[in-house]
Amino acid sequence: MDTSTESIWSAEQSHEASIRLAGNVNYDTCIVGAGIAGLTTAYLLAKEGQRVIVVDAKPEIASGESEYTTAHLAWYADDRFTRLAEVRGDDVAKVAAASHRAAIGLIGEICRAEKIECDYERVDGFLFAGANGSEILDEEAKTMARLGLPFVRGTVGFGAAELVDSLRFPDHGQFHPVKYMAGLAHAIRVLGGSIFTRTVVEKIRGGEPCEVTTTHGDIVSAKSVVIATNNPFEAGTTLHSKVAAYITYAIAADIPNGSFPAGLYWDTEDPYHYVRSHPGETTDVLIVGGEDHKTGQADDQLDRWDRLQTWAKAHYPEMGPIRHRWSGQVFETPDGLGLIGPTPWNGPNVYIITGDSGMGMTHGTLGAKLVADLALGRSNEWASVYSPSRLMPGALRTILGENFNMVSQFADWLTGGDVNSADDIPKGHGAVVRSGLTKLAVYNDERGERTILSAVCPHMGAIVRWNPGESTWDCPCHGSRFSATGTCLHGPSTADLKPVD
Repeated sequence: MDTSTESIWSAEQSHEASIRLAGNVNYDTCIVGAGIAGLTTAYLLAKEGQRVIVVDAKPEIASGESEYTTAHLAWYADDRFTRLAEVRGDDVAKVAAASHRAAIGLIGEICRAEKIECDYERVDGFLFAGANGSEILDEEAKTMARLGLPFVRGTVGFGAAELVDSLRFPDHGQFHPVKYMAGLAHAIRVLGGSIFTRTVVEKIRGGEPCEVTTTHGDIVSAKSVVIATNNPFEAGTTLHSKVAAYITYAIAADIPNGSFPAGLYWDTEDPYHYVRSHPGETTDVLIVGGEDHKTGQADDQLDRWDRLQTWAKAHYPEMGPIRHRWSGQVFETPDGLGLIGPTPWNGPNVYIITGDSGMGMTHGTLGAKLVADLALGRSNEWASVYSPSRLMPGALRTILGENFNMVSQFADWLTGGDVNSADDIPKGHGAVVRSGLTKLAVYNDERGERTILSAVCPHMGAIVRWNPGESTWDCPCHGSRFSATGTCLHGPSTADLKPVD
């Protein structure tokens, strides 16, 4: 049984050459991030004749959070339309639905135009009653009817599970995300665009032109810059008050071909479960996700995968052994909509796509369309809905709660360590150890050799915590993640944990 914590998509990754930039180079647009948002932005601008460059810290394209998606192409709001309408109003809720539907359609158009074989297909979406009953469905049905959004009330079931109350929504979609992004990368190069991996950006300065500085000292000059890194990298302290980092878990298991009805499925529990299947040659793959929690604020990761398996088995007893398990990180916003558009804290001509709120594939795609229009000087009707500078008075309680949680994590500076001494750390594990006025992140590998690091996150100074499920150090404040030996795996930090002698 393969129970590695690698995504099922990783084997299909497209490798990019690792090429150092040579001195200062000039482009129309520099895109930071080679996930779906960055590559789609580059593709749309290159189609308009723009000279574009994509830079990414990872060794391959789509090896950030875009690799760890379960690839639900949904226009149905992750936080449900009832809440979105409450905090932003009916008009915004309608635009949100329309923009996500447009994103699903745009992916299909690009697949056809560039002949990208990525298993793209249109499917229905289903919200079904969980253990908490049908009250949420009743409320959501009223909201959907008021907004004029399409749905059908009925029942749904899969496998041997009994039929349950549900809402069905048309025109959702699914695909193989890494195959799609590999196709996008190829199209970008054909159109004259450049892609550079293993290129870590440490500073962005807006202006005319903008400047993007790498850790190698190279500078990219461009008329505009798009920050499409999933995390709120280089976007100012203001943005950190509008996003909260969460970890979500996923498992994959073989099922008989054609045995699972095509579609995207979510239940009404909190945190909710999400399910879909993906076609294969000899068997299909059942993909189940859920068990979300704030990044760095749990220590039962293995139990969460086990609970996912138990839930999946109860609903689909025919599933085979778990073949893959993994996690992904999502950045939630107070209203559930992405933060997309100009970043005034970086200076003019700098744009950001972040705050995926569990809908990264569609937020990334509609975000690419939005910022491409803005970079080209065109208006876009979605701009005010997704503006990073927008006020959200209707979500004030959520904003205050998330920011109180964020600030409270700095109390770790005042507490003791996870263990009294590094000698108490079992092989293959890590723990935070108090050392005078500071704290150390100590990893004791399987051979008993220790890696001793500063436990202070380089981003904004919070204390990292050990993740026993994935052997990582996770920041509970802003979501930066590091390997057991300190290498930065996920921002907003751009630096590794510092070694300590």
